[in-house]
Amino acid sequence: MPSSHREPDDRRASRRYWRINLAYLGVLLSVWFTVSFGCGILFVDRLNHYRIGGAKLGFWFAQQGSIYVFVLLIAIYVILMNRLDRRFGYREG
Repeated sequence: MPSSHREPDDRRASRRYWRINLAYLGVLLSVWFTVSFGCGILFVDRLNHYRIGGAKLGFWFAQQGSIYVFVLLIAIYVILMNRLDRRFGYREG
């Protein structure tokens, strides 16, 4: 009788967990790349038509805005991962 090639449930859940985790990372890093590279370099001329805090918006993104977005994305990642951990039953300690 041929043996079944199905993965155990815990292994399948682990793979699914990491697939979702990598999807979160891909989306968040894409946003960060778009903001830091796009707003600070590629779209700087268009953004410089606007001002924030007395500085041109493109310059502001290049100097500070991308850092703020990066910190915000870290907070979003923490929230998403805490939800994902609860969903899959992972606990700290």
